[in-house]
Amino acid sequence: MTKPDLLMTGPMMQTIQDQLAQRFTLHKLWEAADKEALLRQLAPSVVAFASGSHVSCDPALMGRFPGLKIVSSFGVGYDHVDAAWAGQNGIVVTNTPDVLNEEVADTALGLLLCTMRQFPQTDRYLRAGKWLEKPYPLTGTLRDRKVGILGLGRIGKAIARRLEAFGLPVVYHGRSAQPDVAYRYYPSLVEMARDVNVLMIVAPGGAATSKIVNREVLEALGPDGVVINVGRGTVIDEAALVEALRKKTILSAGLDVFEDEPRVPAELIAMDHIVLFPHVGSASVHTRNAMAQLVVDNLVSWADGKGPLTPVSETPWPPTM
Repeated sequence: MTKPDLLMTGPMMQTIQDQLAQRFTLHKLWEAADKEALLRQLAPSVVAFASGSHVSCDPALMGRFPGLKIVSSFGVGYDHVDAAWAGQNGIVVTNTPDVLNEEVADTALGLLLCTMRQFPQTDRYLRAGKWLEKPYPLTGTLRDRKVGILGLGRIGKAIARRLEAFGLPVVYHGRSAQPDVAYRYYPSLVEMARDVNVLMIVAPGGAATSKIVNREVLEALGPDGVVINVGRGTVIDEAALVEALRKKTILSAGLDVFEDEPRVPAELIAMDHIVLFPHVGSASVHTRNAMAQLVVDNLVSWADGKGPLTPVSETPWPPTM
């Protein structure tokens, strides 16, 4: 029996490759000496993509494959895939939600603690032998902090539960109010920023959220304000953030994501009063294995005629058209 052709657009975990190779004829785009020649060769036969977040699955790429039916994406964010175009052209897109909620929420709280209490800096201080000279200076605190969450989705709610356990008030901003939550909703991001002193960003990327945390929002947050971002780097205007940190328009920032990863602005790297993580929100062995399995399970379920397990909202299953 001939296996269907699947294009893997970029390097993925070995467990994904091994399992998919059992069910599909697997083609690894990144290994091709002549990628253009491979794309031309596979154009008539490829029915499925497996994709990571650092390769753009835009109409120019997907449109080369008239038989393409499914794009299985690794990660909960899928702004690297033009899902709206895919849906309009009969292609289902899947992501890996839920299995990473708790891990990312843990990271968000860890990043907040590190930023407020300067734990990475205190570690460097001790290792440099400076504790022998004098105690580390006093730091900020989570006490008397109020947190505004930008993006109260699955991960945002998991973060909110942890914040409540810390005794911190929580409010939120998003596209619309959610009737099933007790937190106060702000229709205006600027107004929420004025009323909180921690802005926790969990929003997805894409055109709708591009640079919405801009100079006006940062100024509203104020000189005691802290920005934490575990969503997408594109949600923040990085130039405005650098300026706000340099001018002390806000107090500090903790960032796990950046606009042009893995390239991080030198101005941010040079600042010792902020905390920077290399996009490790879901990066534990346990959680990445669960995400990898969901990539595989979506493709296998589709190949078995059962439909995808976790289609994104732009490509519902079964199709509504």
